Amino acid sequence: MIQGRGESPIFHGFNAMKHDKIIHADCLEALAKLPSASVDLVFADPPYNLQLSGTLTRPDQSVVDAVDDEWDQFDSFQAYDALSGAWLRECHRILKPDGALWVIGSYHNIFRLGRILQDVGYWILNDIVWRKSNPMPNFRGRRFTNAHETLIWASKSEKSKYTFNYDAMKALNDGLQMRSDWVMPICTGQERIKGADGTKAHPTQKPENLLARVILSSTKRGDVILDPFFGSGTTGAVAKRLGRHYIGIEQDKNYVELATDRLASITPIIEDTLIETAEKRALPRIPFGALLEGGWLKTGDALYDTKRRFTARVRTDGSLITEDKKTGSIHSLGAQLQEQASCNGWQFWYIERAGELVSIDSLRTEIRDTQQL
Repeated sequence: MIQGRGESPIFHGFNAMKHDKIIHADCLEALAKLPSASVDLVFADPPYNLQLSGTLTRPDQSVVDAVDDEWDQFDSFQAYDALSGAWLRECHRILKPDGALWVIGSYHNIFRLGRILQDVGYWILNDIVWRKSNPMPNFRGRRFTNAHETLIWASKSEKSKYTFNYDAMKALNDGLQMRSDWVMPICTGQERIKGADGTKAHPTQKPENLLARVILSSTKRGDVILDPFFGSGTTGAVAKRLGRHYIGIEQDKNYVELATDRLASITPIIEDTLIETAEKRALPRIPFGALLEGGWLKTGDALYDTKRRFTARVRTDGSLITEDKKTGSIHSLGAQLQEQASCNGWQFWYIERAGELVSIDSLRTEIRDTQQL
């Protein structure tokens, strides 16, 4: 049965207001029962409509275990678009005003999904290329090796104040801005869930690292994440581990049982210091003058850039002045000296302490820590 079509399934103990639940049901019927503006994020790994014909074999004539399940088969592009539009509209309704959606796909379907979600009213924020470090080779040698999938990240609307944990992503990327090309392996080894016969239990199981990056980048602790195509439960497993809530919808009874067992084995991270990802922009605002008033700096102190190319002294009003009488705030003077349009003065200026340069941003952190005591 294709999700969104066919006979009505049975809802097993479904309470639309409860989280951390797998709903064994047809996708569209389950979505229709969820309340409006009730979830923070949707992650969707829908059917790709791969349009496979015939058997795919390797050069040694062994058969490739490709995605040929009934749920990925559609009569036409129009049938696929009809289902896609239906679930995207329902998810749009269910999302909170500042919520967002991630959808993953291949060249077979991602362009169709992109057009449809824009028509529904979503606002595209990024497209992410997941470059697989260990892709399946192109056995026939008639095309390039298909080594990536594409994720679209979109807010509910252009006006949504969506969550983006910029600092957490920067920390994850060794202090550099996280890029829109993510290199990580496909799901293999011990992470790949196997059936009783030893073969992979789900043909399109996604790696947990991929979901972790999605969830860490665009949700807060305690947020509710909806996955309308739950499959083997990767979204729920990662959400549970990272202190988020999940709602999964899955029509296949075997996958529901598989995901249920998997989630039962997950131990959440409960220690606050390990799981919190506070963003600097969300921290209490500390003006530069507070460093003077609190005694962290004093009038006349010299500030330097990290290479000591520039020097400025602190004035009583919290502005800075150079030897040649250039003045301004920590931001405007830093920009002026570098002949740039803007400057983050907190990251540009340093003060000398015990013969070493110390960032004034670390002094601001000390003030915040004092306020929290």
